[in-house]
Amino acid sequence: MVIRSYRAYTLGTRNRSVFEFEKKVRSKPQKKLTFRQHCKKGCNNRGIITSRHRGGGHKRIYRKIDFLRDKKDISGRIATIEYDFNCNTFICLTYYEDGEKKYIPYLQGMRIGDSVVSSTEAPISIGNALPLTNMPLGTAIHNAEITPGKGGQLARAAGAVAKIIAKEGRLATLRLLFGEVRLISQKCLAIIGQVGNSDANNRIIGKAGSKRWLGKRPKVRGVVMNPIDHPYGGGEGRAPIGRKKPLTPWGHPALGRKTRRNNKYSDILIVRRRKNN
Repeated sequence: MVIRSYRAYTLGTRNRSVFEFEKKVRSKPQKKLTFRQHCKKGCNNRGIITSRHRGGGHKRIYRKIDFLRDKKDISGRIATIEYDFNCNTFICLTYYEDGEKKYIPYLQGMRIGDSVVSSTEAPISIGNALPLTNMPLGTAIHNAEITPGKGGQLARAAGAVAKIIAKEGRLATLRLLFGEVRLISQKCLAIIGQVGNSDANNRIIGKAGSKRWLGKRPKVRGVVMNPIDHPYGGGEGRAPIGRKKPLTPWGHPALGRKTRRNNKYSDILIVRRRKNN
């Protein structure tokens, strides 16, 4: 995906970059595949803020993405490639032979007019969905299921990809993009190919107003707060945090402490942890 940079006409355009849309079709969303999404303010039913730094943002329409791919043995044709502000990758509107329309994530190398199908005997080509037992070793996949029939949960973000490195018994071994190696059932469904827009992390927003459009409110550093508001607060002038280790506003350890609970059900399925653990 191409990223276009702005010239420094103003302070807001200095170092700012956006995605290039020249090769994408801009069309109105399908009404049957959309619904209104209320902007989350970060408050509970009593009005107490439970998630900080949320609120505002532009009004959004959520497009339903087909992560289940449950239309078996029915071929579909890629009609449009559209921008979706709820995802960090583009989406494709697919016309199926029975007349139904669905959105699927855009993949690298996918073009308008390509056909996709979900079947146990589908060919090994980009966009086709089939069980892991029918895929050869070394196949690049995404949107892999963890529980058969539940829908894809692994490798769905922009640029995400997983690779099948081994098969033994009823289980298949996958290597995820961030370095984790885990086991899943060979009955699980997955889609061949890598999710598009792999340069999503290289985009520079450029100004604070763009963050507000996304529904993210400003953040304040703890060292400039009062002692009652944060463990780092207080002191005269610019004072250090005065703690042996970083803490959250509620006094819990932060910045490096593992938050995954012990004895989780999937611990026996993880062969190797991710790189930063």
